[in-house]
Amino acid sequence: MKKHRGRHLLSLLASAALLASLLPAAFAAEAEGEKHITILGTSDMHGNIWGYSYEDNAETDNNGMARLYTYIQQVRAENPNTFLVDAGDDIQGTIMTDDLYNKTPEEPHPVVTAMNYMGYDAMTLGNHEFNWGIPTMQSILGQASFPVLAANVTGAQGEPVTGAGWTIVERGGVKLAVIGVVTPDVPIWDSGKDGIDDAVYEAANVAVGKAIDEIGDQADVIMVSAHMGMYAEFDEEGGSDSAQKILDDNPEIDVLQVAHNHVVVNEKQGSTVIGGVRNGGRDIARFDLTLDADNQIIDSSVEIVDMTGVTPSQELREIPLVAEAHQKTIDYINGGGSGDEGEGGASLGSTTARFQPENEIRGIPAGRVMDTAVMDLINTVQLENSGADVSAAALFKGTSDLPKGDINYGNIFDIYKFDNTLYRVSVTGAELKAYMEWSAECYNQWQEGDIKSIISGTKEWESSNSIRDMIVAYFAEHSPVAPEVDHNWKIVGVDLSEDDPRRAELVGYINAGLLDTPYAESYNLSDYDSLVAQAKAKAETLTVTVNGAAKDVATAFDAQGNTYYRLRDLAFALKGTGAQFNVTWDGSVAVATGSAYEGEALALPGSAPTGEAVSLTLTVDGTAVSQPAVLVNGNYYLAEGFLAQLGAESALVEGVLAITAA
Repeated sequence: MKKHRGRHLLSLLASAALLASLLPAAFAAEAEGEKHITILGTSDMHGNIWGYSYEDNAETDNNGMARLYTYIQQVRAENPNTFLVDAGDDIQGTIMTDDLYNKTPEEPHPVVTAMNYMGYDAMTLGNHEFNWGIPTMQSILGQASFPVLAANVTGAQGEPVTGAGWTIVERGGVKLAVIGVVTPDVPIWDSGKDGIDDAVYEAANVAVGKAIDEIGDQADVIMVSAHMGMYAEFDEEGGSDSAQKILDDNPEIDVLQVAHNHVVVNEKQGSTVIGGVRNGGRDIARFDLTLDADNQIIDSSVEIVDMTGVTPSQELREIPLVAEAHQKTIDYINGGGSGDEGEGGASLGSTTARFQPENEIRGIPAGRVMDTAVMDLINTVQLENSGADVSAAALFKGTSDLPKGDINYGNIFDIYKFDNTLYRVSVTGAELKAYMEWSAECYNQWQEGDIKSIISGTKEWESSNSIRDMIVAYFAEHSPVAPEVDHNWKIVGVDLSEDDPRRAELVGYINAGLLDTPYAESYNLSDYDSLVAQAKAKAETLTVTVNGAAKDVATAFDAQGNTYYRLRDLAFALKGTGAQFNVTWDGSVAVATGSAYEGEALALPGSAPTGEAVSLTLTVDGTAVSQPAVLVNGNYYLAEGFLAQLGAESALVEGVLAITAA
C-alpha cells in the first residue's frame, strides 16, 4: 500500500518539521490544507436503546443509545467530518431484543431502526449477533442502511456472511477504510445453531492483512473495528482472537477499535490510536485525526467519553418503533411474559423471602464467595431438566436477586440474563475434581492465562429451550418458592479468622470506603497495624461516603460539638440509590422519598460553621416529622438519625459518616 506502508516514517518527518518550525500546537490545525476528522466508536450496546433497565423496571442515568446520540449530534455540530462506527454486540442483551424482537427476525427491529436513524457508517459483527444462528442475524441486520462487516467469517462460497468485510467512507476529502473482524471463537459458544458450523472463522490478524491488501491505495486512513479484546481469550499461542496480534502483524493500522470485554481501553502504540468502551452505551470512543494537505496523518488522539450526565435524546426515543418496543417490553414484563403481547398482568409465581444475602464486604458479591439461594435455584432447575448428577452455573451479575413476593419476567431476567441452552456431558471423577480445583483457583491466586480446557467429554444432550425458560416453568410449578441453600461445599484447610475482631474492624473500614475492596488480593491480619493506619489517614480527608464512595457534604456543629449534615448535600449524594430523596421548599421543608434530587450541587463552605440547634418540623412523603437540626445561611443541617427515615443505614467510622443505600 503506497499510502500506508510508509505511514510511520512520514508521521515522524511531519512531526520533526513542526518542531523545527517551532509552530505552537494551538495553531497547527490552521495550517493551509490540513483536515481534521473525528471517528466516533460504539460497541456492546446490547439492545439498550432507551437507557433503561427492564429487569429493574427503571431508567438508568449513565448509558443507552439515546445518550450516545445526544453526544454524537454535539460532535457532528462541532465537526461535520465525523464518522460513526460500531464494533458489534448490539441486537442482544435486553428483554426487548432477546424475548421479543429477535424471535421475529423478519419484522422491523428497534435496534437496527435506531442505528439507521443515528447515521452509522459501518458496523462490525459481535459474537452475540450469532446467538440465534446466522440466518436470523442476516435477517435482522439486513435491515441496516449501513454496511455490516465480517472480514473473517465467510460462507460456503468464501464471501463474508454479511456481504462485506470492509468498506470505504469519504467525508471532508478524507477516505476512511473500515475493516470489521469478530472473535473467531463464535463456534465455542454457538455451535449447533443454524448455519454456525457451516461458516469459516479465520484468524482476525490474517483476515485484516488480506483486507488491507485488497484496499491498496484506495484509502487515506485505515481503521480496524475488532470485536475482541487486546489479548487472546482462548488462542493464547496463535493470537487468532487478539487485537494486539492484529496490530503486531499489521502496523499500518491508524485506528484500532476494540470491544467484547466491556472495559475501557485508551492507549496509543506508535502512531496507532486504540480505544474501547464499556457495555450498554456507557461510553463512546472519540478518535481525532489531523491530516496534512496530502492526506497524511500528522496527529492523532483518542478519548473515552463517559455518558454520565448526558441527557438522553428524546428525538431517538420518539422514533415510533423505538417507543412502541419500549412500552411493549414493559407490558411484557408486567404481564409475566404471558400471551403473545405479555398481557394480563399475572405474575410468574412468588417467593417467600429474598434470595440473596447482603454483601458482607463492599464490592464483593456474596453470591461469588458463598453458597446462596440464587445459585442453588439455578442449579436445581438445571438438575431437574437435564437428569445430570452434578450442575455448574455462574452468577452473571453480582446484584442478581429475587425479591420477596410476586415474581415477574424482569426478575427472572435479572438472575439469568443470557438465552443459554443447557448441555449435559459425561465426565470422569478426575475431570470433575480438576474442574472444581480450577474453579477454586479463580479466587485471588488466579493469574491471567489460567483459563484452559479441563473436561473432554462430548455433548450427549442439549435442551430445546433456554435455561431462563426452565426457571419460568419451575416457578409456575413450585410457587411459592422459598430461598433454600444446601451448603454442600465449604473451604477447608485454612483459617479464615472469621471470629477475630480485627477482621470485623477491617471489614468496617472497607465498607466505609476507608480501605479499597480487596477484590484481587486479600488483606492479611499480619498487616493489621498498617491497614488501620492507612484507614485512619484516609478518614482525615473524608466527611461522608455512600456505598464506599466519597461524597461532598457540608457539615455544621451545634454548641455542644455535635455534627450535622447539610440536607441538600445528602439529597445530592444519595441520588440514584435506593435511599434517594428530593427536597423542596414551600414555606417549609418537604422531602419526597424515592424521587431523585432535582437541584444542583451546592458549593462547599470554607470551614464547618457552628449554629444553634433547633427542632425542625418537616414533611416526609406528606407526614410531619421533627428532627434535630442546625440552620446556617438559609440551609438546614440534619443529624445522622434522619437517614433512618430514608431506609438508609449509617455508621460513624473514624469520624466519617458511612452511608449504605441499596
